[in-house]
Amino acid sequence: MKKTAILIMLITGVSKVLGLFRDVTISYFYGASNISDAYLISLSIPGIIFTLVGSAILTTYIPIYSKIEKEHGTNISNKYTNNLVNIVMIICTIIIVCSFLFTQQIVKVFAKGFDDETLALAIQFTKITMLGLYFTGLLYVFNGFLQIKGNYIIPALTGVPLNVIVILSIFLSSKVNIMILGVGSVISIFSQLMLLIPFAVKKGYRYKFVLDLKDEHIRKMAYLAIPIIIGGSVDQVNVLIDRTLASSIEIGGISALNYANKLNVLINGLFVSSISTIVYPIMSKFAAERNVDELKKTLKEALSSISFLVIPSTVGFVVFSESIVRFLFSRGAFDDQAVYMTSNALFFYSIGMIAYGFREVLSGAFYSLQDSKIPMINATIAMVMNIVLNLVLSQFIGIGGLALATSISAIFCTVLLFVNLTKKIGSFGMRHISVSFAKILIASIVMGFIAKMFYNILLMNISANLSLILSIVLGVIVYFIIAYIMRIEEMDSIINIIKKKSTLRKNVLL
Repeated sequence: MKKTAILIMLITGVSKVLGLFRDVTISYFYGASNISDAYLISLSIPGIIFTLVGSAILTTYIPIYSKIEKEHGTNISNKYTNNLVNIVMIICTIIIVCSFLFTQQIVKVFAKGFDDETLALAIQFTKITMLGLYFTGLLYVFNGFLQIKGNYIIPALTGVPLNVIVILSIFLSSKVNIMILGVGSVISIFSQLMLLIPFAVKKGYRYKFVLDLKDEHIRKMAYLAIPIIIGGSVDQVNVLIDRTLASSIEIGGISALNYANKLNVLINGLFVSSISTIVYPIMSKFAAERNVDELKKTLKEALSSISFLVIPSTVGFVVFSESIVRFLFSRGAFDDQAVYMTSNALFFYSIGMIAYGFREVLSGAFYSLQDSKIPMINATIAMVMNIVLNLVLSQFIGIGGLALATSISAIFCTVLLFVNLTKKIGSFGMRHISVSFAKILIASIVMGFIAKMFYNILLMNISANLSLILSIVLGVIVYFIIAYIMRIEEMDSIINIIKKKSTLRKNVLL
């Protein structure tokens, strides 16, 4: 599992670097302005609407397909897949038609603080980007299909064509027509689907028209999906409230919040998603076999691995929040005020970074056990907390208050998930996870302290950007050295993998 996870991290890393370059590109041409606000809202609306349904599809499809294939064979499981594909297309059509009829009202819900010019632009963008729902819906199905079949690499690669096409569309929009921004986002999603389909066919998928709304498996899926959709909608309500308040606090507030969140998501996408993508189908398989011991072992390894990778990233973002934002975005239309707002939000988002990672894996454990109610209830409690904290903290810290509220509510929700999962399956190595967490935290704090001191010394002699790069490199080296000295298990695993690779190469050469 760890070897595959490392490979996926490398692939995801390439995709995330391109995604970061995409954000840098849009910040260069449009900064934190009404244009970037309108464009980002137009991406958020279809994203939020279908993420609710899409996440439910992916989460419920994998365990149900595994169970069908085990009990009834491949033909019945493929029939179930085709039935789902056609139902998804119908759902997408209904959503798109409704969104075209009520575009203005929908945009106003997502960004009530927009002035008339920004609102009109957001409406135009949204009418284009909503068409991408057709491709987004199918992406979730075929991602799940390939993961079940053991192909994690191709789904991880889909971010590459998406980001390349979006970057090109941003550049062209600045030279030709601003509406190319919306068209580019739709084409980019289509390119992802075109990458997945040939490999799904290679793994045995064959399309046949099947439409049976009364199918028992679809009904089971719907029953499990409803709490997931409700729980997911809670997260999206949080996003909606954050962006609505951000649009009222300051012009460019949505963009600043978005850029900061993208950096936060960069770490989770690179490390957490790479791990959870592999772990979830494995946990689903063990759950179907009622092998709770192996499920616990898999869960423990996943949480420890996430701690090893995410905690030092958190410390790095906290220590260098302003320097990182200035290095990545401070050019073109991205002025000092945008740097201040974005770095402030990044600092407070970083506090909850490890909680986001744990929550994804813990929720996956519940879903693999076909229990979607507990994550929904916990997410609802966290949403209420987030709303209250948003209203209070934004009054004192502005944009940063919105990010801090999100982090606090995420930490609270994660603690609830730990407690509830322990009650459901018993202890799953909390002592081991806690000891590992403490060691990693100590190593990360020492790393952050040394890196910051080194940065301040370098700053007196060389440029800020070069100082940042060298300090980060030193921080990584220091962290791995300390982790090795402290005998942190995850560091030992990495060293063992490297040793095995070296031994294999020597044998090949001999």
